[in-house]
Amino acid sequence: MPREIPLPPYDIAELVPEFANLARDTVLLYPRSGEPGVHHSSMGGPLLWPADEPWPYCAQPGHWAFGTGGGSGASKPGAVPLVPVIQLFARDVPWLEFPPGKDVVQLLWCALIHDNDPAGAVLPKLYWRSEAETVAAGLTYDVPAPRAGEYEEDFVPRPCTVCPTPVVEYPGYDLPDGLLTELRPRLEALEDRFGCHYTEVASALQNKVGGYPAWNQRPNWPHCEQGHRMEHLFSVTGEPAYGRWLPLDDHEPGTTPPKWDAPAAPDVLESIGPDLEIGDAGGMYVFLCRQCPDLPYTHRYDC
Repeated sequence: MPREIPLPPYDIAELVPEFANLARDTVLLYPRSGEPGVHHSSMGGPLLWPADEPWPYCAQPGHWAFGTGGGSGASKPGAVPLVPVIQLFARDVPWLEFPPGKDVVQLLWCALIHDNDPAGAVLPKLYWRSEAETVAAGLTYDVPAPRAGEYEEDFVPRPCTVCPTPVVEYPGYDLPDGLLTELRPRLEALEDRFGCHYTEVASALQNKVGGYPAWNQRPNWPHCEQGHRMEHLFSVTGEPAYGRWLPLDDHEPGTTPPKWDAPAAPDVLESIGPDLEIGDAGGMYVFLCRQCPDLPYTHRYDC
């Protein structure tokens, strides 16, 4: 079920009308440590995997993990299996457009550093499936488990249940420079008035589907080989929901208004998020081109 989140301290599109046409529909995942199954939407959980389809491996050279010094002396021998990152069923995210005949999307990646990847540290792989067809053909539960020292632990999400929640968000780093310059006096006045930066109200910097990427640095939107600007599909980050985006039932007991800046309850803190550390509060961002029939995808990384 979707989570209930606090009302924002103010309506940014009402007080700053220039934001109104920049609104985007977004689905926040709200991952929480748990025990999802193969038929559940999850982060880091087991996947609905066809028995006749080999598990994907990454055999690119130059694998290394933090703490090993990097470079060729830290290369991992041979291929390493990809790890599950996201699995979503259409029934849980009716706001996400699936290709015809597909109702499951799966994201995996190689959880090691790749010196030869200009786009980022880990290499993701995206799958679209039909749940009925996959089940009918038979499933495999015999998937490769991580071996000690084989992965960069910061990039291996722990199993989490998810509660997809639709929201509307506005740009943070994606706000055009010229418009930011024009709006800065009004945004600073709102910050003085309400005690929070406008991005805390407008931008959901967490694990999500669609909307604006949860950039930690300047935007770096990709284009497909045909020149189409790609759309944001997933943001994956270790940053937990907080403040305006923290669900009401996660608030510390006894919280008094304004609830949009309430801290999380101590017993909740241990369960929030997939336990990732992608650089310094950074993230992995997966993009998709729906204008091309083969739905090409790519990724970006910041830290």
